[in-house]
Amino acid sequence: MTLKGEIKNFLYISSGTVILAFGIILFLVPNQIATGGTPGMAILLNHLLHLPIGGLMLLINLPLLVISHKMLGRAFVLRSIVAILLTSLLVDLLAEILHLQAISQNILLAALYGGIAVGCGVGLVLRGHASVGGTTIIARLVAARSHYKTGQVILIFDVFIIVTSGFVFVDIERALWSMISIYVTAKCINMILTGTLPEKVVHITTSKADLLSQEIVAHLGQQGTILRGSGLYENEQKTLIFVTVEARQITVLRDIVRNNDADAFMIVMDAAEMLGRGHGG
Repeated sequence: MTLKGEIKNFLYISSGTVILAFGIILFLVPNQIATGGTPGMAILLNHLLHLPIGGLMLLINLPLLVISHKMLGRAFVLRSIVAILLTSLLVDLLAEILHLQAISQNILLAALYGGIAVGCGVGLVLRGHASVGGTTIIARLVAARSHYKTGQVILIFDVFIIVTSGFVFVDIERALWSMISIYVTAKCINMILTGTLPEKVVHITTSKADLLSQEIVAHLGQQGTILRGSGLYENEQKTLIFVTVEARQITVLRDIVRNNDADAFMIVMDAAEMLGRGHGG
C-alpha cells in the first residue's frame, strides 16, 4: 500500500480509537454496561480484578495477534498493534489519570450512546484495515479449524459476555442493557463500513421490458440492466429489469410499473454499498 494509503489508514485508526476510548469510559464503565469483544471482556475483568481496563485489553489482544500473525498478514497485524496500543493508552489515560466521570447516569442513554461510540470507533478502525477486537481474531482462528463461520463464533462470544455480565454485576437488567448496546454497536459498525445510501435496488419482472425501460429513462433518467431467462414453471420466458433509484423516486417508479404493466412483479430492497458510476471511493 502507498504512503498516502497508510496515512489515511492511520487517520481512521487514530480517530476510531479516540471515539472508542471515550465511549467506554464516559458511558459504559461507569454504568456497568458490557459491550462485545475485547472491551467487554476487559470491563468485566476490571470489575472483578480492579485492574486498568486498557492494560487488560492489551494483555488479551497482543498474544492473540502474535499467534495469528501468519493468518492475518504482517501489515494488518502491525496496524492492529498500533490500534490496540492507542486504545489501551487512551482508555487508561481517561480513566486512571484524568479520572473522567460519566456524562450520564441514565442507563438508557449510556447504553445507546455508549453503543454508538463503540460502534463508530470500531468501524473507523476497521476502515483503517486494522482491528481492536480479540474476539474477531479468535473467531477467525476457530472458523479456520472448524465448520463454524466467523460471524457465528463472534455471536457466541458476545452472548457469553452478555450472560456473564449479568452474574459479574449481579444484575440481569445490566445484561439486557448490554444486549441493546451491542446491537447498536453492530448497526453503527455496518453504517461506517457500508455507509447510508439513499438508493433502493429494484427488480421488476415484466413482459413489457422495452416499454417500461423507455418510461423509466424518460421519467427518472435512470440507467438499468435487462436480464432475460426462464421461469421455474414450464420454462416460461421471463424478463427482469434491474435498476437503482433514489428512495424519493420509488413512488414514481411504482406508478410507471402499474400504469404500463399490471401483471409486472416489483421488488424493492435497500442498497448496502455501491461502487462505480460515481459511487464509492
